[in-house]
Amino acid sequence: MSGTTVPKEISIMENVQVGELAKKLNLKPGDVIAKLMKMGMMVTINNVIDSDTAILLADEYGCAVKIVSLYEETVIQEEKDTPEDYINRPPVVTIMGHVDHGKTRLLDTIRKSAVIDTESGGITQHIGAYQVATPRGVITFLDTPGHEAFTSMRARGASITDIVVLVVAADDGVKPQTIEAVNHAKAAEVPIIVAINKIDLPAANVDKVFQELTNLDLLPEEWGGKTIVCKISARENIGIDKLLEMILIQAEMLTLKANPNRIAKGTIIEAKLDPGRGAVATVLIQNGTLRIGDPFLAGVHSGRVRAMYNDHGQQIQAADPSFPVLVTGLEAVPDAGDPFDVIRDEKEARNISQHRKEYQRIGQASTVVKVTLDNMNEIISQGGLKELKIIIKTDVRGSAEAIKESLEKLSTGDVKLNVIHAGTGAIVDTDVMLASASNALVVGFHVRANPRTLALAEKEGVQIKYYSIIYDVVNEIKAAMEGLLEPEKVEKNVGKLEIRDIFKISKVGNIAGCMVTSGKIQKNNLIRVVRENVVIFDGKLKSLKRGKDDAGEVLTGFECGILVDGFNDFVVGDEIEVYEINSIARKL
Repeated sequence: MSGTTVPKEISIMENVQVGELAKKLNLKPGDVIAKLMKMGMMVTINNVIDSDTAILLADEYGCAVKIVSLYEETVIQEEKDTPEDYINRPPVVTIMGHVDHGKTRLLDTIRKSAVIDTESGGITQHIGAYQVATPRGVITFLDTPGHEAFTSMRARGASITDIVVLVVAADDGVKPQTIEAVNHAKAAEVPIIVAINKIDLPAANVDKVFQELTNLDLLPEEWGGKTIVCKISARENIGIDKLLEMILIQAEMLTLKANPNRIAKGTIIEAKLDPGRGAVATVLIQNGTLRIGDPFLAGVHSGRVRAMYNDHGQQIQAADPSFPVLVTGLEAVPDAGDPFDVIRDEKEARNISQHRKEYQRIGQASTVVKVTLDNMNEIISQGGLKELKIIIKTDVRGSAEAIKESLEKLSTGDVKLNVIHAGTGAIVDTDVMLASASNALVVGFHVRANPRTLALAEKEGVQIKYYSIIYDVVNEIKAAMEGLLEPEKVEKNVGKLEIRDIFKISKVGNIAGCMVTSGKIQKNNLIRVVRENVVIFDGKLKSLKRGKDDAGEVLTGFECGILVDGFNDFVVGDEIEVYEINSIARKL
């Protein structure tokens, strides 16, 4: 070790280059390579090793290792802040709720009633966020679709919303998406203000909504609880001023502060390629002030502020905290949720950008090992999993509740089992993003995810498991927690059929005329009938025909007729999943 001093602690990413590790440990690359060879790893200076190996190696030198994310690794020198520089900033509000309950109408009404007309009568630009001025103060509204403001941004560790306004229609009450919104807000620990909309309708029933809110642990103030509830009509402009006032009162209680005197820092809300202006991004400034000409980093890309526009499409020179601004001058389009940082020196910004791209290339996937049923016990035994989070989607509400109750009983002294969302219907992108942000498993009971959602789950490293018997869900998860999971029987999807026609044959029943859309079907296969992503029957083929003749197997692109044991109610458009169950020895 020839007089070099190894630091007490270093920080690395999930994967690290051998040369980079040597530099961080203050050692010669040759020493590190020799040590790794002793550990049975043949490497060169440019090879990439995983963090587990790096931890073992650093341990030999008495050095602790901290694993950080891409944006932490290329840390940006923070400016010195003094408390007296901090001033109050406007709250950032996201409006959430069920479709058709009036989110968009509410945003429009707020905008029309509270936006102070500017000289040019500026035409409103859709930049994903905007500010409204009220007599009591300014509020910034995020106009992001659904829950994206939360999930993708929380998945990257940035919570940008201060307050959630939950819109519930007075005539319709709490719906699955309402519950989903509440779960998202609670998981992000953001206060919720409820706006009961459509109170002008004859069918409005506010008491019923109060009761349903109470069931969600949102006890209204009028009933002695802590949840602020405003009764409004976005269409008739009733109660909007009161709602805005309540948002600002809640904001005062949160004491939101920022320092306008430092360089800007924020989060990308949305970004796209604009035919005329190149890459543009809407940035929510969270601290500091952004000015024209500032060099910056947006995620892995660098740039320089060429022009800035407010939500009226007017050019502005500076943007202070909680201000949403459209920025041009980016070299490429960043992702929503990426951090945005001004860097004093343009060369430095380009340098960090190069580093980040390099690290990204080295395969910095994620600093979180995603939980799957196979690795669960291992993570528990290493003390890495104190809480197992699960998202449940089922075909009927009753099953969701039953599975939730059965699973939550599995909590042990070491691991708390927490169902963070239970809902009905197909598994959709928001379920996967919530699972990714919270490191949760997704359990589908008699429901499926479409191919796009499955691809997203694979990209995010989220495990989706399908079940059709409650007993199986509970037993498998219990076994996984105890490390006894033995998936000897593995289900393999071998094909898909689509029902194009139905032939009624007396004494025999209904024969489904199908097209094999993928894979193949064999006479002895098991099948499931899926209607609108919900499984309505699970059973076995009785016979398989091509034309009038029996067939052993039918391949993709061919038509066939099938008869199913114990099921007759086919509908044109139903999908048939063809699968087989194989016994496989458990791989360690």
